[in-house]
Amino acid sequence: QVQLQESGPGLVKPSQTLSLTCTVSGGSITTNYYYWSWIRQPPGKGLEWMGAIAYSGSTYYSPSLKSRTSISRDTSKNQFTLQLSSVTPEDTAVYYCAKGAVVAGTPFLNYWGQGTQVTVSS
Repeated sequence: QVQLQESGPGLVKPSQTLSLTCTVSGGSITTNYYYWSWIRQPPGKGLEWMGAIAYSGSTYYSPSLKSRTSISRDTSKNQFTLQLSSVTPEDTAVYYCAKGAVVAGTPFLNYWGQGTQVTVSS
């Protein structure tokens, strides 16, 4: 029922800010008690959770990316966004948005977008 779709530029120059939007349909991003995450996968590497925004608007970030990452939302459009500043070629990856919940203290990400390729290059 719930569908997520990433959108944004596929090419970003070094030192600039990467900005992506996740559009959610079939469910509200303010519904208790879900949270909405960004995850990325660099070429040949594993998945990396970047951060999330909860139904309440509270945000959470991976310690390794916290200084460069900002997640926000627009409830009127049922969208949430990712901004990653000061990017380098190492930020090249497929970026995913996902819906999740915490059950018995364990996080689950059970709905994912298809992912979007972002390349950082001059």
